Amino acid sequence: MVYDRPAAPEPLRTVEDFGNSARFLHEEDAFADLDGTRRWLRDREWHEAAVELDDAARRELVRAREAIRTHLAGEDSAAANEFAARLLAPPRWQHGAPSIPVRAGSAVDGVIGRVLAVLLTEDLAGRAGRLKVCRAPDCRWLFYDRSPANNSTWCSMDICGARHKMRTYRSRRRASL
Repeated sequence: MVYDRPAAPEPLRTVEDFGNSARFLHEEDAFADLDGTRRWLRDREWHEAAVELDDAARRELVRAREAIRTHLAGEDSAAANEFAARLLAPPRWQHGAPSIPVRAGSAVDGVIGRVLAVLLTEDLAGRAGRLKVCRAPDCRWLFYDRSPANNSTWCSMDICGARHKMRTYRSRRRASL
């Protein structure tokens, strides 16, 4: 399966990439083990985080990813608030633009903090609302909704949308028999 939507514009692409470190429909997760997580971090030039990574930090990356997905799905996320309170400093202006500094901590905390800072800044600017989570519970892929009405619900109509329509059709058909 190939996700055919174009990537989110910068800086939301960072959040989308982090959230899509797992492809649940294919049972693929870049954070499933230490080697995969280190490779993922190095590929994004977060070398210091890759070097310091241990299993506890890997689990924090997974927890942060799922907290971000929960937030983007429009649900309250205590974990996202906990990460933000711990890792983000108060907002300020830097070079004429709003900035949310990341508090000093481990390199892995820095990765999580940078992703959260982008998401929070884009949320406050009203641009993060187009970054969505596929409504298929077994998918949850992040995608950027470019539709004029901003009302897309599936990562792909050919994949998750078609599967949903088929399930609905079969359910209605069973009910009518």
